[in-house]
This record gives sequence, C-alpha cells and structure tokens, in this order.
Amino acid sequence: MLKKNLLVIALLSLVCCTTKKKNNETVQQPVKSIEDQRQAPAYPLVAHDPYFSIWSFTDQINQSPTKHWTGTNQSLIGMVKVDGETYRVLGDDAPSYKTIIPTGTENAYSAKITEENPGENWQKNNFNDTSWKSAPAPYGDGDMANTKWTSDQIWYRRTFSLKSTDLGEIFLKLRHDDDVEVYINGIEVYTCKCWNDGYEYYTIPQEAIKSLKATDNVLAVHVKNNVGGQALDAGIVEKIKDEVEAKVAIQKSLNLSATQTSYVLECGGVDVNLTFISPLLMDNLDVFSRPVSYISLKTKSNDGNKHKVQVYFGASSTLAANEPSQLMQASTGNTSEVTYVKTGTVQQPVLEKKGDNLRIDWGYLYVAAPKSANVTQNVSSVTHAKIDFMQGKKSDFVKEGKELMLSTVFPEETVKDSKDHVVLLGYDDEYSIEYFHDKLRPWWNKDGKNSIDNELDKAATSYKEIMAKCNAFDKNLHEQAVASGGEDYAKLCEIGYRQSIAAHKLVESPKGEILFLSKENFSNGCINTVDVTYPSAPLYLTYNPDLLKGMLTGIFYYSESGKYNKPFAAHDIGTYPKANGHVYGEPMPVEESGNMIILTAAIAKAEGNADYAKKHWETLTIWANYLADKGFDPGNQLCTDDFAGHLARNANLSVKAIVAIGSYGYLAKQLGKDDIAKKYTDMAKSMAKKWMELADAGNHYALTFNDMNTWSQKYNLVWDKVMQFDLFPKEVYKKEIDFYLTKQNKYGLPLDSRADYTKSDWILWTATLSSDKNTFEELANPVYTYAAETKDRVPMSDWYFTSNGNQRGFQARSVVGGYFIKLLDDKWNN
Repeated sequence: MLKKNLLVIALLSLVCCTTKKKNNETVQQPVKSIEDQRQAPAYPLVAHDPYFSIWSFTDQINQSPTKHWTGTNQSLIGMVKVDGETYRVLGDDAPSYKTIIPTGTENAYSAKITEENPGENWQKNNFNDTSWKSAPAPYGDGDMANTKWTSDQIWYRRTFSLKSTDLGEIFLKLRHDDDVEVYINGIEVYTCKCWNDGYEYYTIPQEAIKSLKATDNVLAVHVKNNVGGQALDAGIVEKIKDEVEAKVAIQKSLNLSATQTSYVLECGGVDVNLTFISPLLMDNLDVFSRPVSYISLKTKSNDGNKHKVQVYFGASSTLAANEPSQLMQASTGNTSEVTYVKTGTVQQPVLEKKGDNLRIDWGYLYVAAPKSANVTQNVSSVTHAKIDFMQGKKSDFVKEGKELMLSTVFPEETVKDSKDHVVLLGYDDEYSIEYFHDKLRPWWNKDGKNSIDNELDKAATSYKEIMAKCNAFDKNLHEQAVASGGEDYAKLCEIGYRQSIAAHKLVESPKGEILFLSKENFSNGCINTVDVTYPSAPLYLTYNPDLLKGMLTGIFYYSESGKYNKPFAAHDIGTYPKANGHVYGEPMPVEESGNMIILTAAIAKAEGNADYAKKHWETLTIWANYLADKGFDPGNQLCTDDFAGHLARNANLSVKAIVAIGSYGYLAKQLGKDDIAKKYTDMAKSMAKKWMELADAGNHYALTFNDMNTWSQKYNLVWDKVMQFDLFPKEVYKKEIDFYLTKQNKYGLPLDSRADYTKSDWILWTATLSSDKNTFEELANPVYTYAAETKDRVPMSDWYFTSNGNQRGFQARSVVGGYFIKLLDDKWNN
C-alpha cells in the first residue's frame, strides 16, 4: 500500500499545483517533479565525521529511510499533524525485525564447522557431522570474528528449534564473504557468487518455510573465499508488521547548499520547510568540530487559514550502533538550555573495531530541543513511537532494548505565520582515534574538561547567529564558484563540501598539533591515506590550510619518530580509527613522496611562509632526494590510481615527481636556501624538457614513455599552473587539453586509454589546466551530468564509467574536496 501511495504522489507531483495569494487572487504554482528537483546522487543531512554521517539516498526526503553513508539504515523520522491528519515529512519506516534464530553478534551461539570438503549431502538433516568441530560464531579473519577462519572454504551446520512454527514473513539474515550457498532442512534458500560486507536480509522460499518444525531443524551454509577478507554468520528473523501509516507529504522543492539541505513539503493546508544544517565553518574550529547538527522544521499556512499543527521528530538508536541487533540503553537529561534523550550501546566497545563498512557503537547519541519549546521526549519501540504520536498516547520509557526510537514531540499550536521547531542532534564519541596506541578525544573536548552538555548549550544559544553565518557562507561559495567555473561547477562544489569534511575526524596529537585524519571510505578503510589527502587538499587550502597541515602531520610524525624508516613517504598510518602504523600491502614510493612535498609547498603558498616546511625539512629532503633518483622514469609500481594496476614508466607519475622537485626548490627559496633552491629548480626544469621529448606522441603526450599509442589525463600538471612554477610550457597544457576534448564521453573524460572509467576529482584538475572558462566548463560539466543522472544513488562516487554513468566503486570519499581546485587557482592567481 505504501509503494502505491508513493507512486500516486509521484504522479500527482507532475501535475499538481499549489495555490498562493497575490493581490487577493489565487495564483496557480506548478510543483516541480521529483526528477526536476534532483541535484545530487545522495544528500548529506547530518555530516560531521565518518561515523556521525546521515544521508538521504533519494530526492524525496520521505521516500526512503535515511542512511549512514555506507548504506545501512540510520532512521530519522519527521511527522507533522495538521488538523488531526498526520503526514510523514522525513524518512520512511525502516523494516523492523524480530529475531527467531540469532546471529553471533546478537547472542552467542556455536555451530558445527569444518574447513575440509565433507563430500555429498552435507546440507541434509541426517548427515553425520560428529567429526566436525563446534565453534562460536561469527567466523572469519576480521575483528568481529569469534572463531578465526583463514582457509579457502568453510562448511557450517547449525541445529535449531522454534518456539512456534506459526511465523509471519521471515528472512535469512546473512553475512558472507565470498561465494555462498545456504540451505534450511536440505532445501536451497540462497546462493550467490558474490559477497557482502554486512548483515543483509534474504527472502526464504515457501518450500523451506513449510519444512520448519518445532525441533531438529538444520541451517547449513558453505562459503568459498576467493580473494580478500573472509566472513560467515547467519540467523533467521521475522518482519514486524506496521500497524499504522501516516500520509506521505508532497515534496514541493529541494535545495542543496554547502552547509545545508532543505526541503519544502505540503501537508494539507500547511507547508513544512525542513532544513538540515551542519555548521562546518572552517574559520572557527570550535564550531567546526562541535558534533551537533540542527534540524529545523518550519510550519506555515499555505492557504491563508489558521491550522492546528503538531510536530514530531524521531531518531533511531541505530545511529549509535554498528548493527541494529545491538542492545541499547537510553536515558533523559537536561542542561541550562535544552532537554534531551540519549542512547548508546550497553557494551560500549570503545575503539575496538577497525575497518571500512562499520558504524560507531560506542559513545552516545543526543536528541535535544530548547527548553523554551516545552517538548515531550520519550524512548520506545519504533512502532510505539508512531502510534503514540498519531493517536496522542505515550508509551512507557524504554531504558534498555534494541532498535529504539528517540522521540521529540512539540506542543500542538495554532499556526498561520511561520513557526520554527528546532531539534539538535549531537554525538559524544568520548574517544575518537587511537593514535600510535594513545586514545585521543575529539577536538572539541581535547583536554577532557569539556562536556557534550556545554556544546549542546552553545549550539542552542547561538542557533540564529550560526544560521546567519551558514547562509552567508553558502551564498558566497555559490557565487564564487559560479564566477569561477559556471553553475554546474558550483553545484559540484556544493556536493563536495560536506562530503569531504565528514570523511575526516579532527583531534589533537599528544604533542598538541592539529590532526585532521581521513577515513578512506569504501575503498579500504585506511586512515590518513596520503593519496586521498592529495586530491582532497584544494578545499582546505581554499578555506583553512591548518586543516591540511592536520592531514600531513601524522605522516611526518610516522617517519620522524623512527616508526617508519623507508626513504619515501608512507601510504597510510593504519585502518580507521586505529592509526598505529601503515597497513596497505604495497608502498607507492613516488606517489606518496611527491604528494607530501607538493602539498607542503602549497601550504607555504597559502600562508605566505614556509614555517611548516621548516619543521620537517630533513624529512622533505630525504623524500626529494629519493624523487631525484627514482622519480623521473618510475619503475613498475602503483600510483594513486592503484585500481588500474601496476604501471612502469608512468608519464603522469613522472610529472608528479618533477613538480615535487620543483616544489622542494620553491620551499628552499622561501627558507633562504638559495643554492639548494637553484639546484632543485634547475633539476625540475631540466626533467620537464626531457619529459616533453620522451612522452611526446604527436598531438598529445603518452600514458607511458614506451608506448606512444596511449594517452592519460596529466592531472598532476595542475600544481605547476596553480603554484606558477612554469616548469612546463603552457603549450604542454594546451596540447593535452585539445586532445582531451576529442576523447570525452557523455559523463566525462576517461582516466586514460586503458579503460572507460574515470576519476571525477582528476577531471576537475585536468579541466583547470584550461586557459578559458568555456573550455573548463566543457570538460567539467559532464561530471555534474553524472551526478544528476547516475542510477547509483549513493554519496558522490569519484570512480565511475564515463559512457553509462554507472558507479565503478568508491563512495562518500573525501577526494571530492578536489573539486575546489578551480576556486583555489582563481583565488591565488586571478
């Protein structure tokens, strides 16, 4: 029924008109279709760090559950009652499940397993498994495994009983990595040559459901590992039926800006302006690091009449859990300015897990509202929360349970003019990062003397002031970006702003330094990856170079402390949130060393001094000398585009080494080391001339020095232009740009001649080599076309196919900060 309602609403939105009064006459205002409203693949709602990051994966804010950037449901619900009729304005009901047979993360259990092929009929109930060992679940090679499994295959048999066979809609709850086959009582339930990186739900066929009995049922699973990690856990759940439904409000508009995502929805005679504000203002690190977002629900009559209005906001306890099955605790509290409800896991495994597809399960979520609003707050089940609001009831407060809903209900009011209802959503993670085995608190509480109560109070009292600053910043960013690169470019910057920032965590090192540590989202989960910092840098160079220092300092420390003793920069310093030393399997010597030197020089350019470089001069010198020896004609190695595989004699990587050597010469000059400056600047210019000869393929420059039938984006040249080193003649840029314009596809310029896919950040860097705005737009605008048309509704992917707009991999990564390269170039040089 719900899907049918959504379809009707979507159709109505194409033809429906709203009415507005003008000189006492009714004027028809057509409502934009949802397709016309689309501005991004997904929309940031609450964006602070890799854990506190909630998104809408659809254009219609009440079409689907809100999600963590990984795609796991983290439900926010908004409802508005107008003259007794309830409308849903935010989120959709995420499915709720009752556990029938628990997984290992819900309740401890053991199953029979073997890693040796058991032969035929192993999945049958009467199979003799007495030789198999009994071991606790889950199984695998990761932190969550209770039993280590590291061989190629595992077979699993679990006997279970049922309290009742009168079941509703039941599902297999399964985590598997890689290929899997699943049976219940010998009947095939699910098979797939694939893997998942979290628990997912799969329909159980009727034949298998009918086979279930009170006792002696067998769940049998076989998993074959092909490559990478290993995992297995399984259970059975029953879907909880939804007892009541609210009407779905009609969305009239959508607007995405740098710090805000706003919607207007029609609820009968009342419009609701729903706005999510994450005040990530880089000129004030106290506000920037405060883990509090605002959700504003402004109600206003749309027909000139007065209406009885009541507003509801709910946040799921899953915002503070890695898995919905985790047991949660809840309580209430208040400060001088706000009242709140809070929740966190009972277990509180602080900084215990590391990895990519994970959500935080320590610390506490806070849902607060100003005391002056006189709200009523409660914690209950999801179903009870909805029924309570729609029917005017109040369930008992639940202090402990699973998948709870934290509810805030504003008093019913008579509304004609605009009325703002503000909710503060905050998160206190208590400890954020493990940095070479020291546990670091978040920046806002770096000395342990602050409290989330204080931050909630500050956020509440400064709401209007911060909103004004966010509005001014958003307006200024948009105008500058339009002037720099056009309307589509401005939209890309707005897509990239919160996404890039929210892939980092701001903390203070034990030495009192800023650390702004990235998580390599959905590419491997590394922390402080240098070749993720490199493309992200333009955003931070534009607005606060101190944050870029915070992205480099950990890498410098790793070498200078003696913990890493290679003559080139490390790739990373761990797996998020544990920064205890590099984990990536293979170094990228030229790539990472070049990145670090270039970005250090860019900081000097931004600040007008080389003080930061001076602190790390010895290390920079080691890396520069390595590049002088190994960088010009790189051996067979990985670069940042490691997904494309190893490549020898990589011309674009050679450009990076040349520009890095030029950057080192530039820094030496800033520090008064004139002899060193001349030596390395001359070296870089000599290399550039030689490069032009070796890479020359006629009407373009080749991908590799040994194959003139290839080509690639030379995005590393952009720093020669932005920093005005003049190592390469402008004719090099022009020759490449002219050639690129012949190779474009609908969704952009491919990365190189090897494949159809591209990296969107590199396209913007390449486009910045253009000498005029029109050419820049011709190269850059297809990236926004991708954002507006891709079928993959996830936080902006930077790796996709240019012919069909399909995501190749990666999402929600910080590298979209690279979109700001054109703004940075104009700031420094125009």
